[in-house]
This record gives sequence, structure tokens and C-alpha cells, in this order.
Amino acid sequence: MAAELLESQTYLPEEQEQLATVASFLSAHEGKTGERPEPRYFLAGAEEHDQIELPEALHKVLVQAVAALTAGKAVTISPTVPKLTTQQAADLLGVSRPTVVRLTDSGDLPFERVGSRRKILLKDLLAYREARRQRQYQAIADTSLDVSDDEDPAAVNERLKRIRRQRAEQRRQAAGL
Repeated sequence: MAAELLESQTYLPEEQEQLATVASFLSAHEGKTGERPEPRYFLAGAEEHDQIELPEALHKVLVQAVAALTAGKAVTISPTVPKLTTQQAADLLGVSRPTVVRLTDSGDLPFERVGSRRKILLKDLLAYREARRQRQYQAIADTSLDVSDDEDPAAVNERLKRIRRQRAEQRRQAAGL
């Protein structure tokens, strides 16, 4: 049984009626109280008082799984080791393996060397991915501007050029160039 728990599993949407009941409970509670249920969730056994409280993190996994299954999507749960190879890290980030190697060599992504191999901690990779995502959102916010329909396109273009130059200068300063 323990070996079965460590294998990847894909769950296809079935029993729509039962999933709908769970989704309905969650939305009814949110509609009634204006917020999600308090983080007290239990896994019940066969006996009346046979239950254990689930941690909030596990509850979030279950809520995501229910949402995906009710939307007709499959859910895959795949146990992962906390240390990843550069290829696994690249797959998770959606970049090439040489890009991950450059990130580790530059110090942007911490790693441990195991023999001649680089191993990246999953928590470090997830932290890097979130920081990268925040930088991307900030770059989008920094280079956007509100434009009305009656503004002169040439003036808008000049403002955008000025914003891009400022952003490029900020990147050069951050890189120490």
C-alpha cells in the first residue's frame, strides 16, 4: 500500500453528482458567510468518532482537485523529491536546462553540488519562480500607462518610449552595468 501512495496517479472526472455536492457546499457556505469555511476539515473513518483533522495545506489540495474535477479536467498527483535535477527544474520553470545552469552559476538560483551534478531544492525553485513572476508583473505595471481615445498617438508613443528607456536604465543599474 505504501508503494502505491508514492506512484503518480491521474484521476479522471467521475461521479459528477458527488463532486457537485461538495462544490455546492463550498459555494453555499461562502455565499452564506461571505467567506470560505474555517480551516477545520476532517477525514472520517468507518466508525462514528473515527476522524482526524486535516491540515489546511491538504484541504487546499482537495479544494483544487474538486474544482478541476467538476470542470471536467483530470487531476494528477505526482510525489516529488525535494531535490531536483537541472532538467526537472527547467521543466518546472518552462525554460531550457542550460538556462537553469546559467541561473545557478550566476547565483540567482541556489543549488547543492552532489558529485558533479547540481541539485536544486524544490523550495528554492518555487521561491525563485514566485520572485520571477513578481518581477514580471512589476515590469508590466512599470511599462503600462492609461491612454484615452482622444490622445495623440505620437504623444502616447513618445511617453511609451520614455517609460521603456527608464525601465532599461533601471535594469542596467540593477545589473551593475
